[in-house]
Amino acid sequence: MASKYGNRSLGLMSCSSNRASALTACSRKRRSTATVESDASSWASLNEDLLRLIGWRVLAGDLLDYVRFRAVCPYWRSSTMCPRGRGINDARFHPRQWMMLPEGHGLYPGHSKLRKYIRFINLSTGSIVRSKLPIFSDHCVLDSTEGILVLQRDRDTAVLLLHPFTGDTAELPPLVSLRRMLSPIQEVVVDWSFYRTVGATSFSVSANGVVTVMIAFFYLARVACATTMDQQWQLSTWTISNVWRPMSSQGKIYTLHCDTLDSELQIFQIDLPGHGEKIDIGGGLLCYLPEPKLIATFPAGKLHMPYHLGECDSEILLIGRKGCMISSHVEVYRLADITLDKIVPVTSIGTNALFVEERVLSVSSRVHPTIVGDAVVLLHPEEPYIGQYHLASGTWLQTADGCIKGGGILSPCSLIYHIFTCCHRATWNKGAILFQGKREPTWKVKRKCRLGA
Repeated sequence: MASKYGNRSLGLMSCSSNRASALTACSRKRRSTATVESDASSWASLNEDLLRLIGWRVLAGDLLDYVRFRAVCPYWRSSTMCPRGRGINDARFHPRQWMMLPEGHGLYPGHSKLRKYIRFINLSTGSIVRSKLPIFSDHCVLDSTEGILVLQRDRDTAVLLLHPFTGDTAELPPLVSLRRMLSPIQEVVVDWSFYRTVGATSFSVSANGVVTVMIAFFYLARVACATTMDQQWQLSTWTISNVWRPMSSQGKIYTLHCDTLDSELQIFQIDLPGHGEKIDIGGGLLCYLPEPKLIATFPAGKLHMPYHLGECDSEILLIGRKGCMISSHVEVYRLADITLDKIVPVTSIGTNALFVEERVLSVSSRVHPTIVGDAVVLLHPEEPYIGQYHLASGTWLQTADGCIKGGGILSPCSLIYHIFTCCHRATWNKGAILFQGKREPTWKVKRKCRLGA
């Protein structure tokens, strides 16, 4: 039978053992903390030039990765260039891979249920983020270019460029100034929908920070140009085709034209006016708009409508049908090849797929499991579904479940439909989803201010 003294000695031994364990654990914790602090100290003491170099490499991949890079510690933040204030003027900070994502259910940007937040999707990675943009309480979206949103202010029709992640803006003259460029008869005939149906937008920034914007209005079949220093838009005296949608790339606008169904297809390039290039009109200096330049001609009979221009990995592509306009075979040609008279169809665009509707978007196969590379995603010419045509094999696959006939896509629907809606501006900017209800829904608020947008 153990005595009370024996129990006491056992207790002392147990207590000593616990104290030793605690001291060992504490020592380990101190060493671990010291190691972490040492590692943190070594990272925080990186050479400033090296940090900037790493930062630029990160920025080349994605703007938001660069933002996260700068958030590591105060030293990294102070050693690298801040995007805020440079979001529009510095092309390195343009969020090119990001596209505003339609919510569906009519939840347009600025809807009270969204609480001023708007979601954006990265078309290269599939990442989705939210950005708080209270500006949409009195603005609507007309277009996007290089990830920059093109807005119209409701009260005075002023045009703004908005960087969705830095909040930077550039203000252009009101759209109402375009009406002054028309004759009295044209003012009566041409309603506001002609001024808000945008086909393509491009812009550039001069060394002194002046932003020049060029907008191709699809229904108006004209191009307008203005700078942040102007009070009025300049409207082109020449016209563009309003049959095939124009597209913008690297500060230029490209358009298509063909005289008849059997004639050759002409590809034109419209350059932004040089900085400071002005013309005197009615005593006022406005932007000088150079005429479109014919840069390539595609042989008649090789490709059939509907025609589309798109961009993938900085290459401009021409998309059409092989054989006839209702053919199930799709063909893609590089503009660079066409200019060299090399009329050879493209069979590979890497891991990307081209989403083709009113406009064309290049989407990586990493964004969604049903997207495959080397494919064109569009409406099947014979069956009522969105399919993807594989360029190398010439076969069709269904990209998303559901029959699009009669606007019958049920909600919630696949992310594919949300991305495909981004290709149709008149649905995309109203928070609707293509093939759910009307093809071109009307605004539920401020209809008079946003007619045609």
